[in-house]
Amino acid sequence: MLRAALPAREKRSLLSRYSATMGELALRRHTELAMMAAKAESDLANRAKSALLGTMSHELRTPLNAIIGFSDLIRTLKPSEDAAVKSADYAGYIGEAGRHLLEVVSDILDMSKIESGAFTLERQTCSVARLIEETLPLVAGRIADKHQALEVRIQSRIPKVLVDGRRIKQILINLISNATKFTPEQGRIMLVARGNKDGGATICVVDSGVGMSLEDIAVALSPFGQVQSHLSRSHEGTGLGLPIALGLARQHGGDLYIESEPGEGTTVVLTLPAPNGPPVSRAGGGERRRPRRAAHSSRKTAP
Repeated sequence: MLRAALPAREKRSLLSRYSATMGELALRRHTELAMMAAKAESDLANRAKSALLGTMSHELRTPLNAIIGFSDLIRTLKPSEDAAVKSADYAGYIGEAGRHLLEVVSDILDMSKIESGAFTLERQTCSVARLIEETLPLVAGRIADKHQALEVRIQSRIPKVLVDGRRIKQILINLISNATKFTPEQGRIMLVARGNKDGGATICVVDSGVGMSLEDIAVALSPFGQVQSHLSRSHEGTGLGLPIALGLARQHGGDLYIESEPGEGTTVVLTLPAPNGPPVSRAGGGERRRPRRAAHSSRKTAP
């Protein structure tokens, strides 16, 4: 009996040691993977911080240097008729730099509030058509400077939505400004608004610009992300336009999607839920691929 029992105990002991060894190896491998993931996350955070500091350094220093420089010039001017003209010009430059600085700081504060969940909306029943009509004059100058064609199609009898009108106009300004920025001179931009069957609304901004890959879309939707292209390198910006638009859309219970391919233009789709309906699903928001092209220049009302 003793001789028969020994092999069984030895087998159990061997199995126990094998299990313990495998457990140690699995734990060690799990620890190594966790450390590698933590290092990768730390590296990404460091790169994001470096990119943020680099972007903010440029975006803050440029207008501040302009404000300080032109202020010093005004202070050193001797009283004369020519000095008065120069002072007015310099004051204009100071005002322009100050407004740009205010936009940068406002974008940073808005993004911070959205990410922290402290953002509040002042909702009221608004006409989508009226919001678009009030937004267009604010972006008309940028479009005219690049001799671009803008076509607007608004569905008749589009339903009203319960939104913060100022924030919806902020989204539209960001989307149209981005379309203008990444579309070459004499390019085409289209804005289409229509009602949904559930009582909500959809607004699309389509351009004939450089387009983006899926990787570029992910960068563009990340805070302070800068999509590099031959057009974007010559433009300033914090990279917060699309992230803020996405955050505000979701704050309203809607969503924002991007459909694009390199060289094929970009379509950004903003969805707003019905005033009394359930919020639009946010699953899969942010990225799509099938682009739409802008059409001819005119002002129309969609059927």
